[in-house]
Amino acid sequence: MQVLNAYIPTRLKFIDRTWMAFGMVIGLLLIVQSPARSINWGKSVLRQQPEWYGSAEAQAAADNVLVYQSKFGAWPKNWNLLAPITTEALDKLNTGGKANTIDNGATIMPMRFLALVYQSSPDEKYRTAFNRGVNYLLDSQYSNGGFPQFFPLRVNKYHSRITYNDGAMIHALEMLSDVAKGQAPYDLVEAKLRAKADTSIERGIDCILKTQIRQDGKLTAWCAQYDQKTLEPAWARSYEPPSLSGAESVGVVRFLMSIEEPTPEIVVAIEGAVAWFRSVAMKGVRLESARRDDGRKERWLAPDPDASPLWARFYELGTNRPLYLDRDSVFRYDFTEISYERRSGYSYHGTWVAKLLTDEYPWWVEKHDLPKE
Repeated sequence: MQVLNAYIPTRLKFIDRTWMAFGMVIGLLLIVQSPARSINWGKSVLRQQPEWYGSAEAQAAADNVLVYQSKFGAWPKNWNLLAPITTEALDKLNTGGKANTIDNGATIMPMRFLALVYQSSPDEKYRTAFNRGVNYLLDSQYSNGGFPQFFPLRVNKYHSRITYNDGAMIHALEMLSDVAKGQAPYDLVEAKLRAKADTSIERGIDCILKTQIRQDGKLTAWCAQYDQKTLEPAWARSYEPPSLSGAESVGVVRFLMSIEEPTPEIVVAIEGAVAWFRSVAMKGVRLESARRDDGRKERWLAPDPDASPLWARFYELGTNRPLYLDRDSVFRYDFTEISYERRSGYSYHGTWVAKLLTDEYPWWVEKHDLPKE
């Protein structure tokens, strides 16, 4: 019994040491595989407290983001950049195609995140990656100033169109504008590259002005996509036709209003778009929605004389009628004729324009001392 009693403490110590070592290994693996356990990869990574970007957690997250940057300097869309990367994903990044894009905040958001981390932790690897991102944006821009959704180009696909859809081109120009200004946290770019960014912005603005659609001699809004050669409104997906956009055009106008010294052409473009927004507002209806048993959100329009104005995602060229397309690409003018799959999976209506008209545009008019309506 005495031998056994002597053995037990020794055995327990061995077990404790073994589990302690095992726990340390697991802990290290968790740190490596989950560099930012308290945050998710999304817009929230750009909204942390300033001191967080200097933390070990932020640096670990940034290190993981670096792994996802492709040899072209871009990042993929809709990927969790804080997750461990796979060999398959790494191959996709470096073969072009779907993995190099400015769609859905891809490339732009990782660049903004790295700039914030670099400001607190000025490691050269973050600055290098950011600069590669800037060069990617510059390389992807067409000579006419437009930006494709994907670069390297995906031949014979709508992804090569000049893309305002979901703010793709505007987000690229906003990023380059921040680079050109050289203000923190985007002051990690040398003067030569800032100058290139400035030239890129000028070309982008020229493209915006040239692609604004004119109807009956009046400037209106923009299509979500344009042919990269003719600058004519173009198809994207089967339910996204050449049309006037009540959503994407808002981002275009906001970008134009952000220009400190707008030219007369820019002023006229903004005023034309605002007048068009007012003329096509949908009044007397409200957008209703309900979560169904399948988890999808059904949407429909309900009469309501007191409802706030709505805007359609698509307006028919020439008529300005709200336009609805299903995956069959047939033009429809009644929202109820759209399939449940699309009604519950795509935003055909929204209040995108409301704040622009009530707050932002009046402020811009006053800022530039323009005639009030």
